[in-house]
Amino acid sequence: MQTAVLVGCGAMSDGWLSALRDVPELAAGIRLAGLVDLDLGTAKARAAKHNLDVATGTDLAAMLQDLKPDLVFDLVIPAARAQVVKTALAHGAHVLSEKPMANSLDEARDLITAAAQANRLHAVIQNRRFLPGIRRIKQALPLIGELTAVHVDFFIGAHFGGFRDQMEHVLLLDMAIHTFDAARWIIDRPATGVYARETNPKGSWYAHGASADALFDFEGGVTMTYRGSWCAEGANTAWEASWRIIGTEGTILWDGNEGITAHRVNGTEGFFRPLTPVDIPPAPPMVEGHAGVILDFLRAVETRSKPLTEGRDNIRSLAMVFAAIDSATTGAPTDMRPL
Repeated sequence: MQTAVLVGCGAMSDGWLSALRDVPELAAGIRLAGLVDLDLGTAKARAAKHNLDVATGTDLAAMLQDLKPDLVFDLVIPAARAQVVKTALAHGAHVLSEKPMANSLDEARDLITAAAQANRLHAVIQNRRFLPGIRRIKQALPLIGELTAVHVDFFIGAHFGGFRDQMEHVLLLDMAIHTFDAARWIIDRPATGVYARETNPKGSWYAHGASADALFDFEGGVTMTYRGSWCAEGANTAWEASWRIIGTEGTILWDGNEGITAHRVNGTEGFFRPLTPVDIPPAPPMVEGHAGVILDFLRAVETRSKPLTEGRDNIRSLAMVFAAIDSATTGAPTDMRPL
């Protein structure tokens, strides 16, 4: 059994703590030993809410020195992430972080180097890869021929309050990483460039960048379009967005929830070629969402293998975010090939 410390006891920690308790594989494989937060009262309140008999504190380094955990779960705000990850790695712990991986690509590269030097794993929560819909689409891609384009719409009126209301590039930096990472996993090749713009529409309750559009180019001529807004009231998409995946022989549509349909061309005559529905098999049994990422990370630690969302992979999704921000800021396309 692996011993863990969780740092950052805000509202998001409820989902993590529930997964550690309620998912049998996690409950059997991880023993939570401590909670750390800058506000000791917050850490104690979270322990009480989940009926946890664990150490609580405000000093991560001191707790790591005392408890010597195998794992650190990093749920802190992005500005504090690099220091938390490096502290945990320096104390011999493997680290699973919330997204985004870092506040800059240089910072992300530094964390990759730190993990390699410590001979420890650092992975990032990208829970869309652990959704049945994404898995079904991934395994169904050959049924629509050669992939040519992915189009994604994300429109939600989300009233968070708190730090997001004042963030710059709030949609691209805090949310689009999920969609970009999922799209990159589906496309399975590097992005080479992007042209993007940001706006903050009239009526937005965010300080900056609540809406964005981006056009990505990928190796092999595949393109991806992203349209999104966090201040679009009245007709929310799913949190997982709405997808159109186009191949040379057909198209898959996914509403982000349970609705997946696909058709492929079945004939060579007519203005519109005849189509045949494609049966997309169900996803194999899996632990979904955050719990799935945590379980994948746990298995990687136990087997000394590579987790699906390790930092060396996730930096390529983070690069899409920062390239889109750069393009939106300059008003010009951004070349991603130097990555």
